[in-house]
Amino acid sequence: MSEGRVDLAAAWPEGYRALLGLHMAVVESGLDPTIIQLVFTRGSQVNGCAFCLDMHSLDALAAGETTQRLLLLGAWRETGLYTEQERAALALTEAITDVIGSHVPDDVYAEAARVFDEATLAKVVMAATLINTWNRLGITQRKHAGHYQPRG
Repeated sequence: MSEGRVDLAAAWPEGYRALLGLHMAVVESGLDPTIIQLVFTRGSQVNGCAFCLDMHSLDALAAGETTQRLLLLGAWRETGLYTEQERAALALTEAITDVIGSHVPDDVYAEAARVFDEATLAKVVMAATLINTWNRLGITQRKHAGHYQPRG
């Protein structure tokens, strides 16, 4: 974290614990862990959060994700490396993340609703929303990348 920036977890531990509770709910929801890591990594790419991108890329690799798929994640539409569900989750993540030009387009939402049941769709939306929250906290605190070690 950069000098002069507040440590949000220390300054408001109750708020931080609440966010961690949502994080654990997403991770333990039964949503495919590969989709979770792709959503977390792609959201972090779009938001430019180096700390979260470092963390989730390393977590994905530790969980068995391939280097090739991670390297091509920013161009996922141009490859055949991702499943139909992964592609729908990535499109929805990008739409949820980049809302300056528009809101989530109907066609993106409809495709996600087609490939996921309602409960799974809700979990993907929550995962994308969660990583956006973490990214914004990391960016605000100017958390530094390069020190994260995956668990396990």
